[in-house]
Amino acid sequence: MNQMAPVHSDQEAAMATAIRVLAMDAVEAAKSGHPGAPMGMADVATVLFNRFMRIDPSDDKWPDRDRFVMSAGHGSMLVYAINHMLGYDDMGMDQLRAFRQLGSRTAGHPEYGHAKGIETTTGPLGQGISTAVGMALAERMMNARFGDDLVDHWTYVICGDGCLMEGISHEAIDFAGHQRLGRLIVLWDDNRITIDGGTGLSTSTDQQARFATSGWHVQAVDGHDREAVAAAITAARQDDRPSLIACRTVIGYGAPNKQGSHDVHGAPLGAAEIAAARAHLGWTYEPFALPQEILDSWRSVSARGAKARLAWQERLNRSPLKADVTASLTAPAAIQLRQAIAAFCQTLANDRPKVATRKSSEMALEVVNAVLPNTVGGSADLTGSNNTRTKGMTAVTAADRTGRYIHYGIREHGMAAAMNGIALHGGLIPYGGTFLAFSDYSRPAIRLGALMGVPVIHVMTHDSIGLGEDGPTHQPVEHVAALRAIPNVLVFRPADAIETAEAWEIALTAPRTPSVLCLSRQNLPTVRDAAPENLTRQGAYVLRDTDGPRDVTLIATGSEVELALAASDMLAGQGLRAAVVSAPCFELFAARPAEEREAVLGQAPRIGIEALIRQGWDGLFLRPGDGFIGMTGFGASAPAPELYRHFGITTDATAELANQLIRGGK
Repeated sequence: MNQMAPVHSDQEAAMATAIRVLAMDAVEAAKSGHPGAPMGMADVATVLFNRFMRIDPSDDKWPDRDRFVMSAGHGSMLVYAINHMLGYDDMGMDQLRAFRQLGSRTAGHPEYGHAKGIETTTGPLGQGISTAVGMALAERMMNARFGDDLVDHWTYVICGDGCLMEGISHEAIDFAGHQRLGRLIVLWDDNRITIDGGTGLSTSTDQQARFATSGWHVQAVDGHDREAVAAAITAARQDDRPSLIACRTVIGYGAPNKQGSHDVHGAPLGAAEIAAARAHLGWTYEPFALPQEILDSWRSVSARGAKARLAWQERLNRSPLKADVTASLTAPAAIQLRQAIAAFCQTLANDRPKVATRKSSEMALEVVNAVLPNTVGGSADLTGSNNTRTKGMTAVTAADRTGRYIHYGIREHGMAAAMNGIALHGGLIPYGGTFLAFSDYSRPAIRLGALMGVPVIHVMTHDSIGLGEDGPTHQPVEHVAALRAIPNVLVFRPADAIETAEAWEIALTAPRTPSVLCLSRQNLPTVRDAAPENLTRQGAYVLRDTDGPRDVTLIATGSEVELALAASDMLAGQGLRAAVVSAPCFELFAARPAEEREAVLGQAPRIGIEALIRQGWDGLFLRPGDGFIGMTGFGASAPAPELYRHFGITTDATAELANQLIRGGK
């Protein structure tokens, strides 16, 4: 449906020049930034937007818009310059003048949610192209559900040499080639310059061969030959494989004395070089001034997009699938989900299953996936261990996009980034699994998801030394603390099947927060009764209170809640009153008012119990002088019960420490 727009070459050249001068002026005003990439890729970007992109700045969330990702996020002024000229109402010239300044929408790197027309946060190199893979996959999956009339758009990426050096790029291009994502077109800024100097300092990879080997359609063009760029994009759109177009460019193109050098990569050009560039480019206007004819040319792109959007809206209004499309694009049905989860929890309370929480998660997902038809599961080659595939889920393949389960392969980082892209695209709710010990591989994408406020769900199983014989390489003693350290992430470590189901409900209805479910390999008893409300939403709550004043409060998470309850029984036999607090989500507990937290924790001595390191407990749950039962170093290879005894995470050790604290407080 996209058609190339007829343009005049001189007009298009002026449109590209406008990008260059706005980039160098904004970087100069900020006294920091990266003018080289925007100036070098101005011709490519102008051709892309002028002849191919279908967007409507008056409706920046139009579902069938084309997506543009500036993976080389340091070149953010290219995005801001274009969005200003396209007419986004939040990108006035005042924003370009305030580039990189506090409170502006024009941050140093493109930030999703800060301004319209920014599809994803980029900056950490390689993340943009990898997130775009998820967007392109989501487009094909939505197309399979709703057809060409309602889902028919493209994902375009500008990436640089650095993006392709990062390891995540290999995960992304391999996966995209395997999935044959023909609606993904990557425009590589092949300027052969990095911060340190020429790319020859650190790489000799034949990138075109690498992409071709991964199943991509590959072309190479002069990035300053606009007709060649247009012809390459046209050819890419006619191929059913994802496409790489290697655009040979000159970094800082237009700055006569600095172009082609690493000196123009990440520093202002300076007044003298900017004056020389203006003369070289034939640009006679003052800084931040644009002639009306150039603005009109860019605004014609927006006008074509508005026309396309209105035609799409008419098709949607006539479509019998309108209600389904609308439902897929709105937030999950929270009331319906709450009712289903509550009924499931009552069944669990009656049946009292003793199962690993990874199995509990699978049981909860059977309920979730029946209620929410647009959830999309997956795993990084650990489906049988993560328990992320429920009955009736079929695989998403290059030949059939109608499925709901994605085999990401052994690509944890790529999986997490792709899930960000799926969520950002809209219409689908992604979750994916791996071992908790491999969350380090996923962490950069989890962090970006948190920064963007993308509600992706990460299922992390084998959550402690309780996994046993696989040993310390697979025993995540410090990983939960590291995940809890990321702002705007909900980290759940449920104690049983009921808390696991409640965690799923919370994760699926969190509008702007990613979640991590840390789940056990070993079986855990049901320790909870059903409740009229979701107790896990409190973050921590009194699971067992005392008859009379507390002598000690035992606070535990996950598999150690069972241990805390046993220790409470042992202490009761010694005449001591020990309350038990289950703390499945530190972040939710921290958000509660201080007086509510104190009511849960009490004033008696406290002991935290978790088969992980102590970091993250102090200040929220533990005070100076309170105790902790857990890990102080790495684990070992042995059956889980032996490991718990070896590392002193036992009922006896807990009761002994409680006695010490109680005696010390008297």
